[in-house]
Amino acid sequence: MHALSLLARIDRLQEQLAVRLAPLAAFATRAILGHAFVLTGLGKLRNLERTSDFFASLGIPLPGSHAVGIGLLELVGGALLVLGLRTRTFAALLSATMIVALATADRSTLLEYLQLSGEPGFTQVVPLTFLVLLGWLFVNGAGRWSFDQRLASSDRTRMESR
Repeated sequence: MHALSLLARIDRLQEQLAVRLAPLAAFATRAILGHAFVLTGLGKLRNLERTSDFFASLGIPLPGSHAVGIGLLELVGGALLVLGLRTRTFAALLSATMIVALATADRSTLLEYLQLSGEPGFTQVVPLTFLVLLGWLFVNGAGRWSFDQRLASSDRTRMESR
């Protein structure tokens, strides 16, 4: 009986710790992922000709337009992820770009990974890793330390005062 009581106490402590760390987990995920997208977006926009040529080599239609569009989406979407503003919207949009990347530029690496041969490892399929994190943000939202949360709180306050 004593062991079960100890396990129950450990479970409660873990739950309390998880609740306290949830805002930090959401913020860290948004900040790291958003920063990565800002950098890749800037890279695409600073090297439009190279990006356009790469997109053309992948068979992406209108490669010049897509280079600008994806570069802007990554730059703006990444910045908004860091801020936690329209997180679900931009997590969904950026997820679409990761799916395209997995179907084109990273297809062979993804297929190698899916063969479970040990090479490459999960984190070496960067768009897949990003897709999982974006999915987590889409499902869980931006968290307490975000503009999304502040806007939702002010909307609730406005609705209550009517």
